[in-house]
Amino acid sequence: MESNEVLDKLPRHLMDLVIEQPYNEYTSQDHAVWRYVMRRNVDYLSKVAHDSYLDGLTKTGVSIDSIPHMYGMNRILKEIGWAAVAVDGFIPPSGFMEFQAYKVLVIAADIRPINQIEYTPAPDIIHEAAGHAPIIANEEYADYLRYFGEIGCKAFSSAIDYEIYEAIRHLSILKADPYTPHAAIEQAEQELDTLERVQGLPSEMSQIRNLHWWTVEYGLIGDLKDPKIYGAGLLSSIGESYSALQPEVKKIPYTADAAHQGFDITTRQPQLFVTPDFKSLTEILDEYADHMALRTGGINGILKAIDSNNTATCVYSSGLQVSGTFTDVIINQEQAVYLKTTGPTSLSYQDKQCDGQGKQYHSHGFGSPVGRIKGSQKPPETLSDQELQELGIALNETVDFEFESGLKVHAYLNKVLRQDGKILIMTFTGCMVTYRSKVLFEPDWGVFDMAVGESIISAFSGPADPDAFELKYPVPKEKTHKIQHTDSNKRLHGLYEQIRQIRENEKDIDQLDHIWNQLAQDYPEEWLAPLEILEILKNRGSENGLASL
Repeated sequence: MESNEVLDKLPRHLMDLVIEQPYNEYTSQDHAVWRYVMRRNVDYLSKVAHDSYLDGLTKTGVSIDSIPHMYGMNRILKEIGWAAVAVDGFIPPSGFMEFQAYKVLVIAADIRPINQIEYTPAPDIIHEAAGHAPIIANEEYADYLRYFGEIGCKAFSSAIDYEIYEAIRHLSILKADPYTPHAAIEQAEQELDTLERVQGLPSEMSQIRNLHWWTVEYGLIGDLKDPKIYGAGLLSSIGESYSALQPEVKKIPYTADAAHQGFDITTRQPQLFVTPDFKSLTEILDEYADHMALRTGGINGILKAIDSNNTATCVYSSGLQVSGTFTDVIINQEQAVYLKTTGPTSLSYQDKQCDGQGKQYHSHGFGSPVGRIKGSQKPPETLSDQELQELGIALNETVDFEFESGLKVHAYLNKVLRQDGKILIMTFTGCMVTYRSKVLFEPDWGVFDMAVGESIISAFSGPADPDAFELKYPVPKEKTHKIQHTDSNKRLHGLYEQIRQIRENEKDIDQLDHIWNQLAQDYPEEWLAPLEILEILKNRGSENGLASL
């Protein structure tokens, strides 16, 4: 894969989701489908899309006449600070968001079959390259897209969210394959419906995906009574870009309430949201993010980390970031007393793992108090060495102290780690930690690294330092179906290739009569190839003969 400055910044765990664009596997019929959709879209969207659309096609290297090659797109996208990678269909939502945060467009490599030319239930290269790419040439919108990625990739998913993602991916794969039996599609729809019925309260990720859908994918902009199109799902759909603007599709002013409006990814939408301008999108995203655990932390944030049943990060008020799978929290009077992870855990500061505090060291989990030390008028992270001594806590001495919560520590203090004037970690040996009648840490368990902070100020999905944590996104097990064409279809693709060569080389036009006869005899329902023949004849002024048939 040809790289550029933007791609070079991608972390390793995202590269696991990237595939080589199978450019040589696109048939001449695929290129004809691309041309047809793009020519119709450009003709129609020039009247109804946001002003950035047409100019953006050129700025992002999206060709009208043939499926764009990722190499060519990346050479042009780097001029506006973006890049593109190919992936296999739907990827995990958090991964999709993180690519956006790094200013990388995720482009599904496949292209819709001809019988789904107006609308596809699965992401494809028309949707991604012709829908998403042109609008990012607008700097204000590109900033929103990047910012959305930063916020979205930190959103918590519930344990069932990934099952729903896999069910949606499975259904879209089946629907995108024209040879899938109808019974298999019905079964997949039922399985998805069952999961959605038991989903429970929506997670942050499910709500952030709603906001993404109603803006980035299906957004309208401008006046509520006469809006323009900017959402990629509409820009890439011949049928829905028209139907979206009809009166029967309800137009709703875009607010943060859109986070609670679900969607069906496999069909057209009955309502759409209209933003007055791109600036408003960022303002509403901020309004929603202010209620996320990322910004609120606290008990609610810790509980979301536990409910996610996956790697998460809780941030102490000192700035120390604890990353692992959170499994328990002790609560007293609506305040966190002690939090606990199970399995590999790392401690970081400003998104960089602290020396010696990786998941190999904390391989079996981590636990630590939260709160203010009894007798102190200040948060523990702000205490000076003198103030610690006044509380009976001195380096290289055995200490006894108690938190306001009642949690008690008896241990030998070996080390105090400070950064930017704040205490992050206090390291003890021979340590006994108790809360009421419960023992939380015993001396023979080894070294006790105590995270320091009065409160948890943030909680988010994933590790603080993904590379050091060796994060990996699960690569989808089910792959997008590679359509197995019949011999008859392969012969048809050969005719498309002959038409394409005649158009591009501007010679052998007399062969079109023979191709036309073959189409009429062997493929009487074929419509796109005859349309391509007609286009060539009209461009050459051949108004009589074959063009009149």
